Amino acid sequence: MRISAAQRTENENRIRASMDRLLRGEIQPGGKCDIKTLATEAAVDRSAFYGTSPYSPLHVAFERRLNAMREASQTPDPREAQIARLKAENTKLKERLAQAAQEVDQLTDFRIQALARLAAQHEEITCSAKPPPQQLRSAACRRPEPPPSGHAVFDERAQDLGDRRPPGVGRHP
Repeated sequence: MRISAAQRTENENRIRASMDRLLRGEIQPGGKCDIKTLATEAAVDRSAFYGTSPYSPLHVAFERRLNAMREASQTPDPREAQIARLKAENTKLKERLAQAAQEVDQLTDFRIQALARLAAQHEEITCSAKPPPQQLRSAACRRPEPPPSGHAVFDERAQDLGDRRPPGVGRHP
C-alpha cells in the first residue's frame, strides 16, 4: 500500500520524535534503545528502516547519534548503564574475594606455625625443667628405666603381660 507525501512526512516526524525520546533515555518498560523499539514507538514497520526503503536515512541517523553518545560515555538505555555498572562491581568484588582468600590462607599458615612453635616451646620447657616427682612427670618427658631383674614390681608386670611381651623382655633366666 502506497502512502501519500503527507503520511510520509507525518511518519518521519513521529520517527524523529521517537528517536529523540529514546536517545534522551525515555524508554518504555521492556524496550531498548534500538531500531525495533524505535519502530514500535513510531508505529512504523521495522522493515521500513532497511535497504532502499524511505526511512533508511533515519535509521542511519539514529545509529550515528547512538554511537556518538556511546563514544561520549553516555548511555541512553538505563539498562545498559546498569549492566555496565554491575559488571564493574562484580569484577571488583571478585578481586576482593580473591584477596580475602589469600589473606585467610596466609593467616591459617601463620596460625599453624605459631601453634607448632608454642608446642615445641612447651615441650622444651616441661622436659628441661627440674625433674618433678616421678608420678607428676609428663609422659613425653618420662624415660622409664627397667628395674633390675628379680625385682618384685617388674615380675608382677611381666606376669600381667603374659605372651604379649617381646622375646627376652622381662623374663627370668
